[in-house]
Amino acid sequence: MNLRRTPAPVLLGLALVMGLALAGCGSDDKSSTASTDTSWSYVSGNGDTITLDHKPERIVASAAEAGGLLAYGIRPVGIYLAQDIKWELGLADQDISGIPIVGEEWGHIDAEKVAELQPDLILADWWPPQDAYQGFEEGVDEESLKVAKLAPVIGANQEGSLLELIQWYDGFAKSLGVDVDSGEYAEDREDFEDALASFKQAVADKPGLTALGVAPTEDALYVAVPKYSTSLTDFQDWGLDVINPVPDKSFPYWETVSWEKADKYQPDLLLLDDRGYEDNLKIAEAQPTWDKIAAAKADAITPWPGYWVHTYADYADQLETLTAAIEQADPNIGS
Repeated sequence: MNLRRTPAPVLLGLALVMGLALAGCGSDDKSSTASTDTSWSYVSGNGDTITLDHKPERIVASAAEAGGLLAYGIRPVGIYLAQDIKWELGLADQDISGIPIVGEEWGHIDAEKVAELQPDLILADWWPPQDAYQGFEEGVDEESLKVAKLAPVIGANQEGSLLELIQWYDGFAKSLGVDVDSGEYAEDREDFEDALASFKQAVADKPGLTALGVAPTEDALYVAVPKYSTSLTDFQDWGLDVINPVPDKSFPYWETVSWEKADKYQPDLLLLDDRGYEDNLKIAEAQPTWDKIAAAKADAITPWPGYWVHTYADYADQLETLTAAIEQADPNIGS
C-alpha cells in the first residue's frame, strides 16, 4: 500500500467498448472447469466463478498480479500501477517492454486506453475489507470504475494465506495451458518447500522470539495487522510470534502509531516493508524516536514482503532472507 498517497491496500489506490459481463456464482471448487471444449472458467478470490466462452488471451492486469502472470510466461496486454514502478517489486525481474502502462498511480486507470486493448479479462486481487478488486476500491475516480465494465475481473484473495494466493496463480496459469507441474515451475515449488522447512526449523530454534511488521512514513509508523497481510498470516501459522496490533477502524490493514509513541510495541525483530526498503529505512532512522524501539537500536531489522509476492520463487527468496534474520535474532531484545 502506498501509505504516502492513498488508502489502497496494494501499498500503504468517452465512449467505451463494453466487454463481457462478469458472471458470478458461488463455488467451493478452486480448480478451473469447462462446460464445452472451448469454454473456460475459474473461481475468483471472492468466491465467484468467472466463465468465458474461450480461454482468456487478452488480459489487463494490476502490477503485482502482472508479475505473477509473467513468471508463467503469460504476457498481459496492459498493466496498471498503483504507485511508482520502483515500488512494484513483483515486476522488478520481469520483461515488461512493449506492454502498455494504462495507469501509473492508485485511483487512476485510463479506461480509453484499456478499451483500445480489447481485454477479455482483467486480473486484480480481491481485498475483502474493502469488498473490491485492486484498482476498483472506494475512492478511485469514475474513469477507473469504467474499466471494470470492459471485461470480467478476477483475482486471488488478499486475506488469509500467501501460500494459498500463490497456489491460486499456479492453478490460474494451469487453466491457461501452462505446464506448471514440470521444469522450472516444479523446481520453484521444491525450492519453496526447502525454504519453508528451514524457516520452521529456525523459528523452532528461537522460542519466544517476537516480530513486528512495520512501514515507516514521515508522518507515522504503520504497524501491519497479520490478519490482513497474507505473508504475516503464514508466518504466524508456521510458528513465528508476529505481534497483533490494534487495527485502525477505517482501514484495518494497519495500526497508525505516531512517532511520539513509536515504542508502543517492543518486538525482538522488526520486519520492514521492502517496497522501497532503503528509503523506508532512511525515513525511520531520521526519526528521533526510532531507536526507542529496542530492535531498531540493535539493528534487528529485516525486509518483509508487503503485499507483492505472487510466485513460489519470490516467496522462497523472501523466506530465506527472513530465516537468516531469525537465526541471528536475539529473543530477549524486546523483553
